Formats: sequence, structure tokens, C-alpha cells
Amino acid sequence: MIIQKETSPAKYRSYSLHNFRSIPQLENLSEELKFNMDVVGHVLPFKVNNYVIDELIDWNKVPDDPIFKLTFPQKAMLTRAHFNEMAKAMRQTQDKSALREVANKIRMQLNPHPAGQLELNVPQLDGTRLNGVQHKYDQTVLFFPSQGQTCHAYCTFCFRWPQFVGMDDMKFAMKESEMLAQYVKQHPEVTDVLFTGGDPLIMKTRILQDYIEKLLDEKPTNLQTIRIGTKALGYWPYRFLTDDDADDLLQLFEKIVRSGINLAIMAHFNHPVELSTKAVQRAIRKIRATGAQIRTQSPVLNHINADPKIWAEMWRKQVNLNCIPYYMFVPRDTGAQHYFSVPLVECWDIFRNAYKQVSGICRTVRGPSMSATPGKVQVLGVTEIPVNGKFEKVLTLRFLQGRNPDWVGKPFFAKYNPEATWLNELTPAFGEKEFFFEKELEQIYKENISQEAMNPYE
Repeated sequence: MIIQKETSPAKYRSYSLHNFRSIPQLENLSEELKFNMDVVGHVLPFKVNNYVIDELIDWNKVPDDPIFKLTFPQKAMLTRAHFNEMAKAMRQTQDKSALREVANKIRMQLNPHPAGQLELNVPQLDGTRLNGVQHKYDQTVLFFPSQGQTCHAYCTFCFRWPQFVGMDDMKFAMKESEMLAQYVKQHPEVTDVLFTGGDPLIMKTRILQDYIEKLLDEKPTNLQTIRIGTKALGYWPYRFLTDDDADDLLQLFEKIVRSGINLAIMAHFNHPVELSTKAVQRAIRKIRATGAQIRTQSPVLNHINADPKIWAEMWRKQVNLNCIPYYMFVPRDTGAQHYFSVPLVECWDIFRNAYKQVSGICRTVRGPSMSATPGKVQVLGVTEIPVNGKFEKVLTLRFLQGRNPDWVGKPFFAKYNPEATWLNELTPAFGEKEFFFEKELEQIYKENISQEAMNPYE
């Protein structure tokens, strides 16, 4: 591949709680709005950069601009009680340790590790817990490199927010790439390794290369795909264009592909605006030229993209740029879920009405899907089923992935509930006492949870 140098952009600059008031575009915003950002930013992670500020946010639409809400803390992202508690503490003291104590108290009420991440997903190798690895589904292992535990900017909805707020006991991180390679070799059911974080592409290429080459050198015959989960295309496309090791990164991608391993860049795009700049379009072309695939995903988010027209536009743009629409997720039950959540019935309606607007080439996307404790549960729709001469309105669901692979593809039914936003708010239809998987899930808990593995914060 011939690599052509790009014109260099302005140097990367990040802004967080300590310096966000220096952002020039904020000068026209009210002091009340900036104070609200400060309060929420003490609890939830806050980081933005000059590309997002200058290229993605329409400051004429602030505070209603979707990318502004995606990256800048909003008052309503905390409950009224939590906001008032934090604001009161900030008015009473400037002591950082005291404020951190208040913030951590609030954080522990926000379900920091949903879906059994600490209790059920962390595997062992020869009796050693691999605390930077998750293995929930047979085929896929998630790896959290220690140096990839941050991002170019933070999404306000992020379900991995505990990684970024200084609560070290809540982090997933691992340096031992050799142990990862050995784990994959010892588990022939594993076909995919997903590098995630944070964002693994925040790392210098030489560090990422060290991790990946350990896998390639071991040559586990069962390994078919390396995935890299990243928001870099949306938040800093210059990672692939003009960063000092951008060419090295693209060459690493080529090396993976040449080795016979499928490389999938799992790109997070939450709004069509993120696909609109010349920089992101050039970056996508550069990645695709290496032989890598780009698969796209996002949750459906209130205040951001809860509109079928937005999703249809996003999928079309992705396909036009040679990306593969992959998932529409339901926002996880953590952090600011009350702000971003959309009832499951509405999620399905948004998906269906977007889906019917696009051609078959866009219909690789699956959703809406909940990454819940038992697995990835897809909402298939609302229907009425005759029961004893009457029609019962139900939600039809199925597993796209399950802790037990035998659950995958099996439809099941929940009572119609237009308010439910997560699986635990649904109840079985037709008078059943429990869903078909619940007894087995309970047994999985009993078999896997030890005192060592228990979440110390529960």
C-alpha cells in the first residue's frame, strides 16, 4: 500500500473538568450552564477535544446540539437528588478528597458494572484470574490493554464510565498479553479476540503492535478474527491520517490481514454528523485499503439519535463509505441511563421504521439488542397471540448471544410493557412464572461466584 501523507491538522488538544472553561466556544454560554457541567463532571467522566469542538458541534444549536449532549455533561444526566447533593458539596468545600468521597457515593448508586461483568465474565488461566479479560460468550474474548484505558473523548452515555473516573478497583485492565495468547490456545471454542477499553487506539502503535504480535506469534489455530473496538474514527480520525505513528498503525492492520486473520474495526458512530467530515471519510478509505473491515454500532439514545430518520441516514452513509452496519444497541442500565434510555417498544419502533427506509445492503444491522446478564437479547417486535379465545399483546424476543450457546436464536415472550427500558423490567407472558433461561442462569451464578470474584461494591 502506498501511504500518502495528509495535511496536518491542529495539534490534538483535550479538555476536561480542570480546563473546560477555557474552551472559546463556551464564552457565550451562561454561568449556570457551565456550573451544571462542572457538577455533573465531578460524578461522570468528562473529556472532549478540539476536533469534536471545532468540526462536529454546531454551536448555533447549543445546548440542543446532539454532539454537544454526547460529549458535554448535562444537568439532567444526574437525578435531581444526586445533582443537588453534588452541587451542595461543591458550594461548601473545594477539598478534592471530600468532593471525591461525595462523587464516589453517588457513583456506587449508578450500577457501575452491569450485566455480571465482574462476577461472571472474568476467566482464569491455570488458577489465575485474568482481570483484564472478559469471556462471556464462547467464541469471543474481550481484552482490555492497560494502556488503552482512556479515549480521545468521552461519550456521556458510556457504560464503561467507571474506567475513567479514578476508581481503580472498578477498572478492567491487563498487561499480560502472553497470558491472553495462552488462554486463547487453551480454549478452542474461541475464534475472536476483541481489543477494547477505553479505546485501544489511544495507545501508540508500537504498544498495540506488541499485544497483537504476541497473538500472531503464538499462532493459535482457532483464532480467526481480531476486532478492535474504537471511537477514534468519530472523535479523532487523524489517528489514521496525521498522528506521528498513523502510517505504522495502517501497516499493522495490513500485517494482520496478510497473516490470514480477519481484522474488523468495530467503529462507534452515534450520529450522522460524525460521518460528515473530510477527515473521517479519508480515514475510512485508508483503513479499508489495508484489507480491514469496518463494522459500525451505536445504542439508540434519547436526546441524540432516537429518530428513525437519523438511523436510516446513518446506515446509508456508512454503506456509502464501505462500512458494514452491525448493531443497534439499547443503552445499558448504568450511569446516566435515565437520561438516554428509550422504552424497548420505542426502540423497536425506531429500528423498524429506519429499517424499512433502507435497501437490503444496509440490513446487515441487528437490533435493538440489550447486552444483559444472560446475553444479547434482541427485541423482535410487538404482536398479539391468541390465548384461550383472547388475544394477548406481547413482546417477542430472542437471544443473539447467550451465556449458554443453546439459548441463541430461541424466541421467547414477555408481557407487553410500554414503559420497560431493560430486560429486568419485563415479565414472562402467558402466565409463566419465569423465562426459560432463568433457572439455568441462577445455576451459573451459583457455580461461578466465589468470595474472591464477588463485586466488593455490591
